Amino acid sequence: MQDQKRVVVDYVSPSVNNGEFYVKRVVNEIVNIDAHIMADGHDVISASVLYKHAKDKTWKETRMSLLSNDEWQGSFTVEKQGFYTYKVQAWVDYALNWRHGLIRKINDNQHVSSELLEGVEYIEAILKKVTAEDKTYLERLHKLFKNESDYGEAITEATTERLYQIFFKNPVKQFDNSSKDYQVYVDRNKARFSTWYEFFPRSASKKEGVHGTFKDCEQLLPRVKNMGFDVVYLPPIHPIGEVNRKGKNNITEAKAGDVGSTWGVGSQYGGHKDIHPQLGTLDDFKSLIKNAKDNGIEIAMDYALQAAPDHPWVKDHPKWFKWRPDGTVQYAENPPKKYQDILPIYWESEDYKNLWNECLDVLMHWIDCGINIFRVDNPHTKPFYFWNWIISQVKAKHPDVIFLAEAFTAPKVMQQLAKQGFTQSYTYFTWRESKHELIEYVEELTRSELKEYMQPNFWPNTPDINPYHLQGASESKHIQRYALAATLSSSVGIYGPVFEYMLSSSLPGKEEYLNSEKFQITHYDWDIKSKLITIIAKINDIRHNNPALQQTNNIKFCHIENDNLLAFYKWNDDRTNQIFVIISLDAHNSQQGTVQVPLQDIGVPHGHNLEMYDLITDSRYNWNSEWNFVELHPTMPFHIFKINK
Repeated sequence: MQDQKRVVVDYVSPSVNNGEFYVKRVVNEIVNIDAHIMADGHDVISASVLYKHAKDKTWKETRMSLLSNDEWQGSFTVEKQGFYTYKVQAWVDYALNWRHGLIRKINDNQHVSSELLEGVEYIEAILKKVTAEDKTYLERLHKLFKNESDYGEAITEATTERLYQIFFKNPVKQFDNSSKDYQVYVDRNKARFSTWYEFFPRSASKKEGVHGTFKDCEQLLPRVKNMGFDVVYLPPIHPIGEVNRKGKNNITEAKAGDVGSTWGVGSQYGGHKDIHPQLGTLDDFKSLIKNAKDNGIEIAMDYALQAAPDHPWVKDHPKWFKWRPDGTVQYAENPPKKYQDILPIYWESEDYKNLWNECLDVLMHWIDCGINIFRVDNPHTKPFYFWNWIISQVKAKHPDVIFLAEAFTAPKVMQQLAKQGFTQSYTYFTWRESKHELIEYVEELTRSELKEYMQPNFWPNTPDINPYHLQGASESKHIQRYALAATLSSSVGIYGPVFEYMLSSSLPGKEEYLNSEKFQITHYDWDIKSKLITIIAKINDIRHNNPALQQTNNIKFCHIENDNLLAFYKWNDDRTNQIFVIISLDAHNSQQGTVQVPLQDIGVPHGHNLEMYDLITDSRYNWNSEWNFVELHPTMPFHIFKINK
């Protein structure tokens, strides 16, 4: 290819798979762009980031700056939801190159009359582009540069900052070169910052032995609000299969009165567009959604694409399931786990288009009812390209919708799901315990390419996961795990009331709850108050009032001379809010250490007094040194300091 372009644009970031997938941001977030830009020789180069929203007709432009070693940086702010396109444009800036060479010659005491005449050409090229005031100024320079008698004044004006700025702001982009187009998808703020509370509606009744209803759920909303949660996630609310229904503790044969697993979707009462009769009516569900909204809470639904043996789909759409020679369908398995009450969908069906469309219709049905958040069950057992298609279809019409991927599986599979469009992702935080493990994992999420497209949601527990470290754990351990989750990640969730009531009995040798609520109704005393509940509420309030905790990626782990103590610094983009967190990882003993405060990052010199305001206890400490002594006790195993300079 023959081309006169001299500038090369290379290694543009952020980009996911070199632009195959989009990066993700939320409204009013900054997109920092880096690129390698170079040209032959030593001419002055200029570069810009060009960007526009999908609904914009024209590009906006922001200039880039050279850092070093041909590495350039620029940024722009995304102001509304939807897709933005961006690219890097670069060119040899002949006017600035002329000025640069002219100054060098003047400093070398060379006579530059000829060079001034060259400058006339660059002035003429932009006269029609500049403001009236700048035009008047340039016309005066036009005369000066051509008049030898004005030489002294001419060389003075040629070197002014004003002329530089005029040329800089009005470039002539001859032989410019541009990178390929890249995309960023912009979500609402809830995609980045959310606080989830999960409970089973059927356990919501305050009367023992009575099946809970949506009306009972409404009564619990003030409690959830007071604890500081803004998303209530409900496991599947659909009719529960009666064929192969599981009994308590996952036994294969249900006894009379056993309610089965909510994830065994579908029965004689309907399928994915229907509601389990004992929970109430569709109008009741819509009332719950509205009541939750009035309390500042969004209802998140479970989207579980699987079917009980008696789901209407099995009879009406047999091609959506893979039948064996003996006329049966293989139930779902995830060895050693077996799900006799669930039939997996046959995604390679020749009738896949109708299957996909029905799955989309299910989502649209609930969106029309007022749902904008879906927790997706086991997305890694469905085709990646299906998720790309269905999420794209939904977001095109309903950009507010958020999808949380429940996929505790291989890392690259989890990452691929995020690339294909999932808004948030469950993570391995549930199993990360030691200081080394936590730092390594959080830095992987926040310093690698993952930060551009995978928004983590940290959960200490789920109905499926009763981690060994919480089994029989103390109050201090539960406080520690919630404090870690809620400060390391901007999105956090708990399976309650199991977590806040510290109900951690397990099946022997397994990370599963004894008498799991997945298979039975559990009666709770919803009026219990405790230290743990109070602390959870306090942490959530702090999160809502401190922007530094409303993002995940701005984090720096700090040195502390004790492996049982974890310290980190978080900040918002303009550092108007700065948070310093110290958490003990020992639930049984007091721990002491000397922590290094990142003074340079905070923006203060050595010896400057910092007021460390403990947002939990309302205590204030004056630190005037880089190194400071801390001691944490199991009764209150953490500090959340707001840094006041």
